[in-house]
Amino acid sequence: MIESYKNSNNDDITSPEKKQEDDQLAKSLRPTKFSDFIGQKDTIENLKVYIKAATQREEALDHVLLFGPPGLGKTTLATILAKELGVNIKMTSGPIIDKAGDLAGILTNLADRDVMFIDEVHRLSSVVEEYLYSAMEDYSIDIMLDSGPSARSVQLSLSPFTLVGATTKLGNLTSPMRDRFGVILRLDFYEVADLEKIIKRSAKILDIAIDNQGALEIARRSRGTPRIANRLLRRARDFAQVNSNGDINSAIAQDALNKLKIDDNGLDEMDRRILLSMIEKFDGGPVGLESLGVAISEDAKTIEEVYEPYLIKEGFIQRTSRGRIALDKTYKYLNINNPNNKQTDMFE
Repeated sequence: MIESYKNSNNDDITSPEKKQEDDQLAKSLRPTKFSDFIGQKDTIENLKVYIKAATQREEALDHVLLFGPPGLGKTTLATILAKELGVNIKMTSGPIIDKAGDLAGILTNLADRDVMFIDEVHRLSSVVEEYLYSAMEDYSIDIMLDSGPSARSVQLSLSPFTLVGATTKLGNLTSPMRDRFGVILRLDFYEVADLEKIIKRSAKILDIAIDNQGALEIARRSRGTPRIANRLLRRARDFAQVNSNGDINSAIAQDALNKLKIDDNGLDEMDRRILLSMIEKFDGGPVGLESLGVAISEDAKTIEEVYEPYLIKEGFIQRTSRGRIALDKTYKYLNINNPNNKQTDMFE
């Protein structure tokens, strides 16, 4: 039964990286309070405790670091956190703040207990990062005035604030930076049941008619990532509008996703090229990212950040000190005999 909710490019449609169309709809689909946020239950419960305690003490919340793969809701949680605290939020990203003066301009405009959100915090320059140390610890920054013999340092006091940093690469943060965050929380890939709820919520906001089986089909192929789930929902809507009556059921969802070449495991053409190349060109590995990138004509960084996390999570490949290895699940998925599965007990 259909529940009527009222009120690109195939190569990278399953990429969790943010795209322009995601930004356009982010505000309308993004939850604005914890009660609307689906999934990440333990993280949400812990944040609620920290926020309530800080509010009761009338203090700024400890600095918060959110890490995990892209598309899981780090930016959304930062905005909800600020709203629950009843304060303003200033949003920026690591690559944008390239001068200490830029940082000082943002920090000096923060009111008491405001939130400053830095996306891709691991990409801050070393100079900016060092300025941030004293701001995080002592709520003050030292700036240099003039230059040469007349140069002098002036200390500026800041209002107590909360820095919320988001990163997909926790290991790329320096130890001094990481240690200054009082709250460190990991966001994991979402369960299918949670993604199904997210898809239904988005469908209601976007006025899309979708039944339970249609939502489940999209959720199963969304790689555990809400951003991808919402993107696939919009593409399924296009197919439903053109090829049917506009309602998304299981058959329409399957047809749309199959035409987008996304299989039942959520893998797309690039995923399959990666796995097939590892077996056919590198005998299952170990193989380095650079070599693998050359073999499939893809940037090694893109493989590492976009495709590899999900392939590792699903047990298709393993990361070792010598390189990436294709696991038995990859051979079964591609219907190729695994030469490493030898009889070890033939002489026993």
